[in-house]
Amino acid sequence: MTSNDPMDLTLRPITPEDEAFLFEVYAGTRREELAQVPWDEAQKQAFLTFQFNAQHQHYRDTFAAADFHVILDEGVPVGRLYVDRRADEIRILDIALLPEHRGRGMGSALLDALLAEAAGKPVSIFIERHLPRTRRFFERLGFEEAEDQGVSVLMEWRPR
Repeated sequence: MTSNDPMDLTLRPITPEDEAFLFEVYAGTRREELAQVPWDEAQKQAFLTFQFNAQHQHYRDTFAAADFHVILDEGVPVGRLYVDRRADEIRILDIALLPEHRGRGMGSALLDALLAEAAGKPVSIFIERHLPRTRRFFERLGFEEAEDQGVSVLMEWRPR
């Protein structure tokens, strides 16, 4: 199998030792946004550190029963997948890959697995409005806008 083969993907629970890697994944999701601000690298790093820590703590506090996983491709960490499996839905809290691993079918393979797992339940995720590429990705998989919250949009997939 090649590293482009989604069958090589596995998940493992995050550990405290993953924090630097998880920060790297988070920073990769903000790269395009931060390229537009006139901050020096130290300011960008401080912003990313603050935002990452706040987000990470929020997810852990608010969704204590959720699954927090590192995505592995042939055993190599390439991203994160955080999922809150509820009685009435599966809520994707976050799915993100390092920039160099995007566009190779990994995200689609992971989401296909979650949609198959849903067994009649809806699957949802909040996405930021300023990320049209992310929105198109989810729309290709059958997600539709369910709720507009200004800065973010709840996208939902419902079984046919």
